Amino acid sequence: MQLTAVRLDETDITEPCHAWGEEMARRGIRVNGMGLRPPESGTTIRVRGGKALLTDGPFAETKEQIGGINILDCESLEQAVEAAKSHPWAAIGTIEVREML
Repeated sequence: MQLTAVRLDETDITEPCHAWGEEMARRGIRVNGMGLRPPESGTTIRVRGGKALLTDGPFAETKEQIGGINILDCESLEQAVEAAKSHPWAAIGTIEVREML
């Protein structure tokens, strides 16, 4: 399956994203990662009173959405931030860095 990252102006940045992933793997800090399909392809699930309510499509109307995830094994927050700053999406969108539990 091919996932394509496309900017709002339709510029395909799939290759720069793949190159970034390869570079982080070469540095030994990228554990795993993947893109996600658009929110309209998702399903939200809520369980209330023991019954599951499934809804197709995105839960909320928003301009921001999660386009993918990357799991990095960094020595520090500073190292993770430096890696995130070099990701192609950082130049056109937002990258969020979180520590895993």
